[in-house]
Amino acid sequence: MTPRSLIAGIGGYLPERVLDNDALAAAYNLDTTDDWIVERTGIRRRHLAAEGETASAMGAAAARAALDRAGLTPADVDLVIVATTTPDSAFPSTAVRVQGHLGITRGFGFDIAAACTGFVYGLGLADSLIRSGQARCALVIGSEIYSRILDWTDRGTCVLFGDGAGAVVLTATDDPAETRGILSTHLHSDGRHGEILKIEGGAGSTGGTGLLRMAGKEVFRHAVSKLAAVVDEALAANGLGHGDVRWLVPHQANLRIIEAMGRKLKLPPDRVVVTVDKHANTSAASIPLALAEADAAGKLQRGDLIVMEAIGGGLTWGAALARF
Repeated sequence: MTPRSLIAGIGGYLPERVLDNDALAAAYNLDTTDDWIVERTGIRRRHLAAEGETASAMGAAAARAALDRAGLTPADVDLVIVATTTPDSAFPSTAVRVQGHLGITRGFGFDIAAACTGFVYGLGLADSLIRSGQARCALVIGSEIYSRILDWTDRGTCVLFGDGAGAVVLTATDDPAETRGILSTHLHSDGRHGEILKIEGGAGSTGGTGLLRMAGKEVFRHAVSKLAAVVDEALAANGLGHGDVRWLVPHQANLRIIEAMGRKLKLPPDRVVVTVDKHANTSAASIPLALAEADAAGKLQRGDLIVMEAIGGGLTWGAALARF
């Protein structure tokens, strides 16, 4: 029988430093206000990593919290996938550094660079590897330090992002009666739109600033239509409809996009998990951080149908459907 991937535990980590909008404007001499940022994005504050804090250390902290929630230890883990566009180094991968932090000495690990969609991609890959029998217990982590790739003179981008990490533990079950777990993932990309959201330069580049650049209006234009389509794709693939969804846990980029997706699914606001106001956009970490907050608050109940969706640089986009 093909194993099924269960969500066994969820954890998050946020750096200690918190910067609200007024403090951000003052610290970087930006021509902006709290009202301007909140009106356009819904963001009120963000967490910023400390000097010397790394994506692997933050990811390991989130992973420990997820393992504790699952009642498991690092010795149970045989797969680590880290979604990040701010790795500690080009190599070794952030995933194997997380293995080192946790003392994991078996199995394998690797990174995914799919920008804000990275966590959904990671869920899809981990689920496939569990279904194929190559892993029995996987950590899927999103960990980002965007504060190190922002142009702090550009108010159009620097107010949008924050730092943090989230993690989910997936475990295999062979129980044919089990209906919970990852139902399906649906992944897409279109490189024709790569220039509208990107980091200039990189380890293999001949130039560039190494900073994030975004054409905000163009990204917004693609976001709602692509996200709505991929969510419908996921539901149709499982013979489900909007009325079956208990929770929407979206990528936390912009409150306007989140609210538009909630309306498309005909969900009341209290069934859409929103953390963008407190965390800003933490890219690949945003969905697992939102899951962790919802779980800690007791919102997620056994059997709840959860839709996760994201869009990011690439363009990449995707959705995952899970029964908690």
